[in-house]
Amino acid sequence: MVALKEVMYLMFHPTQLRSIAQWKIWHEPAYRRDPSKESATLRSCFELLNLTSRSFAAVIQELQPEMLVPIALFYIVLRALDTIEDDMTLPLETKEPMLREFSKYMKMDGWTFNGSGPDEKDRDVLVHFDDVVVELKKIDKKYYDVIEDITIKMGNGMADYALNAEFQEGVETTAQYEEYCHYVAGLVGEGLTRIFVQGNTANPALLDRMELTESMGQFLQKTNIIRDVHEDFEDKRRFWPKDVWSKYVDRWEDMFDPKYRTQALYCSSEMVLNALKHADECLFYMAGIREQSVFNFVAIPQSMAIATLELVFQNPKIFHSHIKITKGDACHLMMQSTQNLRVVCDVFRTYARRIAKKNDPRDPQYVEISVACGKVNGL
Repeated sequence: MVALKEVMYLMFHPTQLRSIAQWKIWHEPAYRRDPSKESATLRSCFELLNLTSRSFAAVIQELQPEMLVPIALFYIVLRALDTIEDDMTLPLETKEPMLREFSKYMKMDGWTFNGSGPDEKDRDVLVHFDDVVVELKKIDKKYYDVIEDITIKMGNGMADYALNAEFQEGVETTAQYEEYCHYVAGLVGEGLTRIFVQGNTANPALLDRMELTESMGQFLQKTNIIRDVHEDFEDKRRFWPKDVWSKYVDRWEDMFDPKYRTQALYCSSEMVLNALKHADECLFYMAGIREQSVFNFVAIPQSMAIATLELVFQNPKIFHSHIKITKGDACHLMMQSTQNLRVVCDVFRTYARRIAKKNDPRDPQYVEISVACGKVNGL
């Protein structure tokens, strides 16, 4: 039934079908992974990668050989951490020490964990983590040290939030929101940048501009938090800070009540503005990438993020359903994002203009959003 719906949709949206066909036919990866040359444990790691995120896994597997395995393992390790943090079935007395000590498990031969909830979608990463341990021991120490350092920082940050009873009720302040996004996404950007520089695929000057690295992670994370607001609400999780939403409604539940739809949209505009302020620094960061496959790896998610931000802006659907950009739009964005920085800048300007066009003069954030869009368009 889903396949039939998709076929019918594409029949009435030929430009979407064309974008999908162009990506399938004309996309030529800079590099292709060769499973025939891999050990059984490394093939297992890539299977885990595919289970966690097919789209992200596809981009990773087109990286140049020097970057391929370290970044794949880095992503799997962080996904394992994220799985522990997200698992609401794990008691705090189990979760907190696991997060703090996860870097030790990376060195323990045969370590696995079978205690995740049965519905935890990425539980297999922990069940088969022994294969990841085997492969981590094979990579160059300069890459392992980065992965270990970021795992320690992120694990401790996640554990601190798990212990914070106030946070369990939802994020209270914008400062807390920024700090949370740093631990779950900003640190990912730091780790990737250090790996890129160690592999001579990025300008070492990026290490002196960590605010650019931070913006890369924060832009992706904040966009996802805005898009997933209804899904998180159903899971009894709240990442939108109270010092933002309380300006518009009295209770968090009111955000999802159609009676308060206008106020909810104004609130979402403030959240979009908070994310949009990172857009220009993302482009500055990408200017420091020296190798095409790594450029593709960082550019594709950022282009998807600016497109998603435009999709959720002034869109009431985020409060009653889960929305995402279409497959055709995603393919078109991937075609554009695998060219060069000038084309990616054009993508950002296109979506910034669309956001500006949707901007409502009655919105309290109207002027600031207009300025933020103008900043992107001026690049």
